[in-house]
Amino acid sequence: MYFRHSDDMWSEFPELVPGVVFAEGITADIDVVGRLSGFHAIAEKRLEKSPEGEMPEIQAWRRVFAKMGLKPTQYRCASEALLRRFRQEKSLPQLHPLVDLCNAVSIAFATPVAVFDLAKISGDLEVRHATGRESYLTFAGETEHPEPGEVIFADGAGRAHARRWTNRQSGVSAVRGDTRSVLIVAEAMHQGAGGDVPRLIETIARELAAIWAISAKTALLSRASPRFDVQG
Repeated sequence: MYFRHSDDMWSEFPELVPGVVFAEGITADIDVVGRLSGFHAIAEKRLEKSPEGEMPEIQAWRRVFAKMGLKPTQYRCASEALLRRFRQEKSLPQLHPLVDLCNAVSIAFATPVAVFDLAKISGDLEVRHATGRESYLTFAGETEHPEPGEVIFADGAGRAHARRWTNRQSGVSAVRGDTRSVLIVAEAMHQGAGGDVPRLIETIARELAAIWAISAKTALLSRASPRFDVQG
C-alpha cells in the first residue's frame, strides 16, 4: 500500500510539509511515562511564553481551516486541541503507549501527528477531498458521511480515517491493544516546517527504536515526491 496527498491538495496548499513513519512490532505492554516528561516540559515552556493560539504552527493551521471554510475556534487541528487540554489540565490522558508518545511529541512540536493501525486500512490511503459517499466511524460507534469537498484521509474501501483533515480521526483505525503495524503522519504548514517536520519524524523514529527496538521507515514528502510506499 501507499500513502499520499492528492494533486489537488498540493495545488491548494503548496506550503504543506508532511512527514511519515512506518513501524512494525508495536505492543501495548510497555511503560512510556518516563519518556514523555521531556516532551511535556517543552510544551509547558512554550505555553508559558504564549498560549497555543499564538504559536506559528497553530496559526498556520488556523489559516488552513479558515481557507477550508471552517471556523478555526470551532474545529481545531489535533495539536491545538491537545495543547489546549494540556494547558488547562497540565497533563494528557493515557490511552496507549504509542498514542501517548505521539501526543507528547505533537504538543512539543505544536504539530498534528496522526497514528493509524494499518491492519484496519483497506488498500491505499490518500488525503483528498471527499465525494460525499465515504463513511466515517466515530469513537462512539456512529457512522457519519463527510460533506462533499471536505478534506479526509480516505482508503480504497471508501472509508474516511480522519475528518476535516487534522481535526478528528476515525475509530476504525485507532491504535488499540492488538495493534502491531502503524503509519504515523505529521503535517505542518508554518514557515519553519521544512526544518521542524524532519526533526519531528526523526524524534519519533528514535523513540520507537529506544522503546520497542523498532527500526522504522521514514520519509519527508513533497509535491515533487508525494508518495510513500509503506512496504517494499
